[in-house]
Amino acid sequence: MQYIERVVDINKMLESRSLFLFGPRQTGKSSYIRNQLSEPVLSWTLLDNELYRDLSMRPSLLRNTIKAKGLDSGIVVLDEIQRLPDLLNEVHMLIEETGLHFLLTGSSARKLRRKGVNLLGGRAGRLSFHPLVWPEVRNLDEALPHILETGLLPPFFTADEPEPMLSDYIGLYIKEEIEAEREVRNLPPFWEFLRTVATSSGEIMNYENISRDIGISGVSVRQWYSILSDTLIGFEVPPFRKTKIRKPNASSKFYLFDIGVARKLQGLARIEEGTAEFGRYFENYIAMEIRSWLDYSGFDGIGLSYWHAKSGQEVDFIINEEIAVEVKAASRVSARDLKGLKALMEEGLMRKYVLVCRESYPQLLDNGILILPYTDFLDQLWNGSLMR
Repeated sequence: MQYIERVVDINKMLESRSLFLFGPRQTGKSSYIRNQLSEPVLSWTLLDNELYRDLSMRPSLLRNTIKAKGLDSGIVVLDEIQRLPDLLNEVHMLIEETGLHFLLTGSSARKLRRKGVNLLGGRAGRLSFHPLVWPEVRNLDEALPHILETGLLPPFFTADEPEPMLSDYIGLYIKEEIEAEREVRNLPPFWEFLRTVATSSGEIMNYENISRDIGISGVSVRQWYSILSDTLIGFEVPPFRKTKIRKPNASSKFYLFDIGVARKLQGLARIEEGTAEFGRYFENYIAMEIRSWLDYSGFDGIGLSYWHAKSGQEVDFIINEEIAVEVKAASRVSARDLKGLKALMEEGLMRKYVLVCRESYPQLLDNGILILPYTDFLDQLWNGSLMR
């Protein structure tokens, strides 16, 4: 499989402290470790059933092995750490007693929190690992159509035939991630819930409607959304509530972490240009890029919100409470596309107002709204000039 070099540099992070690296399966954590991580002095994966069994019975095996090898500095990799939370007690002691830095990877922190693990009491940083991002794929011809077809998980993005692989991935996720959480006792309704989430990705969350449509309790809907967030398969975008002229909505929006997975869950063969789905998936893609940039830049996703007035006006994204971003899939922007940004401008709260679209040229309007082709927007987002 072709390896695409990633923009995130965890080597620099590991120079000063240990690190939890969480990301959904197939985002490329293992490939990154093989190709871009400085040579670890020890690397164990808890997917190795024999090793997992031995460590389950004797967690001290980790410490004793490190002592036997005389390791006192360097990087130790423990893959799929959520499978054995008790091992973190040994890691904690080794961080205190040695100069080793640990890279602890996994697909979910949910089980660690449920077991009462303190995630090393602040002795390790945390980073979310995302699907491929714009600087890693921007040189591809016809990048957007390809992204809408395959999504941005590396194995599928580079595959000649991604469709069967996407189907297998979804089945594997259901089996290994959700069953491992042991909080979903009836998988068929959860499968229908996933399809509903995919269909409504980017919309305001409505627990009552989903509960009624699927025939499950509102408590289960909330719990299942929580599982999706904790396993990093989806993420909430909370409302921006500081407007005064127009009263804001108080409910969050929810996006799936990858548009290829979302498309497959929804049962769409392709995303046709000009359809409502095209616009929705285009917005979901921009959401993925902003969230990834925030995480990789150290904001941990906390700087992303959206604005929706109860009177109907909406702006898709607010970045760090200073950049308002509206997303339209149109190749020609109309006055109607600017209504949300104009309404928010009346509040005088933002530093920039940006409309992201598929126009060919950037434009600065007399009212201060900046119209950016999505390629220009993503370039400015990732090179930092958008925030200046």
